Amino acid sequence: MIATLKILLTSLKMAVDELRVNKLRTFLSLLGITIGIFCIITVFTLTNSLERNVRSDLAALGDDVIYVQKWPWGGNGEYPWWKYMNRPVPEYKDFRTIQDKVQSASYAAFNFEASSKKVEYGDDYMEGVTMMAVSNDFDKIQQMQIVQGRFFANTESNSGTNVAILGATVWDGLFSSPEQALGKSVRIMGREVKIIGLLKKKGESMIGGSNFDNAIVLPYRFGRTLVDERRYADPYIQVKAKPNVSMSQLKDELRGTLRASHRLKPKEEDDFALNEISSASESLNSIFGAINVGGFFIAIFALIVGAFGIANIMFVTVKERTSIIGLKKAIGARRGIILAEFLMEAVVLCLIGGSLGLVLVYLCTVVINLISTFQMYLSLSNVILGLSISVVVGILAGFIPAYFASKLDPVVAIRSN
Repeated sequence: MIATLKILLTSLKMAVDELRVNKLRTFLSLLGITIGIFCIITVFTLTNSLERNVRSDLAALGDDVIYVQKWPWGGNGEYPWWKYMNRPVPEYKDFRTIQDKVQSASYAAFNFEASSKKVEYGDDYMEGVTMMAVSNDFDKIQQMQIVQGRFFANTESNSGTNVAILGATVWDGLFSSPEQALGKSVRIMGREVKIIGLLKKKGESMIGGSNFDNAIVLPYRFGRTLVDERRYADPYIQVKAKPNVSMSQLKDELRGTLRASHRLKPKEEDDFALNEISSASESLNSIFGAINVGGFFIAIFALIVGAFGIANIMFVTVKERTSIIGLKKAIGARRGIILAEFLMEAVVLCLIGGSLGLVLVYLCTVVINLISTFQMYLSLSNVILGLSISVVVGILAGFIPAYFASKLDPVVAIRSN
């Protein structure tokens, strides 16, 4: 056993020396496997990062939240929009009914958005800003990261006080820093509002939804004095489930409460939509499953290309060392030792190339994270996958040359040049 290990260590040292001596050949071999591993892991890193970002955006909307809206979220197949066009929009009285009667709800909020507003500060202004009017408890349902200041107090929301929270794009454009913005007053639609909070930059959502970066958030009762949500907006109600309450239970209670409030007959269809994140998550599972299958086939092709490159190099190596192989077999080296020697060399070569490919992927993720709001993640599982693929390529590519070397007749091999 000790003798075998010594032979293998000697073979490994010889393999490393060969790689160092034949620099051009080593470079070309490494280039093939490096590009292959880079392509494979880049594809998996992109798909994993995309899924992680999308699921993070979905989580921000709340996986225990139901959205009461006029329009249902689009699903698979045909979308019968004509059935929903004449539905009424959710009203504030629906929100109050839900607050009073839905026992499985922990919080509810009534909100609406109005786009393309102008926010002014002195002679400066920002155009195309989204005005968001929200009721009490919105911050308990929706994730909002406030870097300076606070959310609306209940007294401010209930009385319609003219206060506001600015998104990162808005306060950066008007004030450059949150410290300079806090406590100042800006104008929107001719009305002065005092800034009491500043939001952290979030970046554009992968799934749409509210863009908090380019928004000014107002208390609902103040916002409705600027915009009539029934005519110029698309209001919606967010309802968060109590702990240990299932979404189906909350949805059933909401449906019963709203149908009774709207006085719908038993055979009449709902005139409202109850949308939830879980339905979108189920669709994502099938979508990303298909993407991962595509990534798997890319990995197979890259594996084949890399394997052929390494196999060619290993055949050349066996040819160059034929006489040395014959000498080793003449002094007692078994076929298994010769086989392991060349397999080890192929695996080491692939591991070096694979590691370089992983380093390139990591550098790409760092650069993309610095210049973009889309966050890429090189996970430990992808690193292990890259190294594992490198080992597999080394074994597959090196086996036939190594087997050929182990089968050489020692006398014939020694006589070769």
